[in-house]
Amino acid sequence: MCNCDHHHDIDRELDQLLSTNFSRRNFLRTAAVGGLAGTGLALPGSLFGAEPDGLEEPEGITRDFDGVVRIGYIPITDAAALLVAHSEGYFEDEGLEVADPTLIRGWSPLIESFAANRFNLVHLLKPIPLWMRYQNDFPVKIMSWAHINGSAVVTGRHVEVKDFSDLGGKSVAVPYWYSMHNVVMQMALRDAGLTPVIRDQGAALESHEVNLMLMPPPDMPPALAARSIDAFIVAEPFNAAGEMLAHGNLLRFTGDIWKNHPCCVICMNERLTNREPEWTQKVMNAVVRAQGTIQEDKKAVATLLSRDGKGYLPMPAGVVERAMTNYTNDATYTDSGAIRNADWGNGRIDFSPWPYPSATKYLVSAMNETLVGGDTTFLQDLDPDFVTEDLVNYEFVKKAMEKHTAWHGAPGVNLDSPFEREEVIAL
Repeated sequence: MCNCDHHHDIDRELDQLLSTNFSRRNFLRTAAVGGLAGTGLALPGSLFGAEPDGLEEPEGITRDFDGVVRIGYIPITDAAALLVAHSEGYFEDEGLEVADPTLIRGWSPLIESFAANRFNLVHLLKPIPLWMRYQNDFPVKIMSWAHINGSAVVTGRHVEVKDFSDLGGKSVAVPYWYSMHNVVMQMALRDAGLTPVIRDQGAALESHEVNLMLMPPPDMPPALAARSIDAFIVAEPFNAAGEMLAHGNLLRFTGDIWKNHPCCVICMNERLTNREPEWTQKVMNAVVRAQGTIQEDKKAVATLLSRDGKGYLPMPAGVVERAMTNYTNDATYTDSGAIRNADWGNGRIDFSPWPYPSATKYLVSAMNETLVGGDTTFLQDLDPDFVTEDLVNYEFVKKAMEKHTAWHGAPGVNLDSPFEREEVIAL
């Protein structure tokens, strides 16, 4: 028999933790942009049909640009480099003024705000810039990786799921169609003989079908606790919250499927980087320095980011610490198969800034095999070699890495050939 009172207690705890805390900060609710959360694609055309405010003319950016670093972020560990650079004064050390980062609850409003020039420094899921630049002609530029690994698949306590093949006939939440999460989840489902579909919630499914739906990361643990979804794939610390607060089961770490994969990337407007190269370099110096700080002491940074520290993330320190440190040190994960490649030597989340071209090439190709909502014809015409040169700026991050060298110790870095690698996938 269901212990309904116990379930309601968990739901209340999750609701208080994940909703009440957000109301104390300045953020945009996904509902404010209507259908954005439902499709992940319906951004107002005006944002992409014209240049953002202050960027209409070459001289416009210098006339209207005030030099303040303005950060927008989702409350996930993917944003850690931006948040630590702010917390530890690394932007000020570079002579820059920085506003307090603005917490945004979902990907769609963050994208909209970045496109409207509200923010000049953001982290975005790596495939999102593909869609923004080549489907919508917005001059986004990937400046570095924000982190590597750091995501997982969590299943509900109400379902028996020991392997991806057990997800047949079930519903799985993903944070955005254009996400590494959606790509990896569908790779695993296809490998298990299942068919990803996009249907209304509650729609009838065949035993070989898996219904994918969009959901903002903060909503996923409460939805799992409420049994409105059967599983989710998302960034930390919401997997740790799914384990600790919703009592879900961690099925597989994505960093155990795609070795040291990119997830979020640091993004800026190309027009700004072209017109303010000195400012841009200083920003990237601070970001790369922060990544080294995090990699060297994840436990301390977890507390700093948490609600028990400086409150950038709404989670308590214990949840964030688990999200950043609990991996091969926990035999539960190797015993269950959540980790099958312990010899890879990576962590639950790691911080390495270099945007390896091989990963971009792989992702461009993988997106053509990934089911998403909306028009995807633009993907068919993309040349992976062209995208790796056109979408990513390597100059500023490389100079920052020469100045701050803690990345030497990040997993997967081969100092004999630090800017090249081969992608490793193990489903």
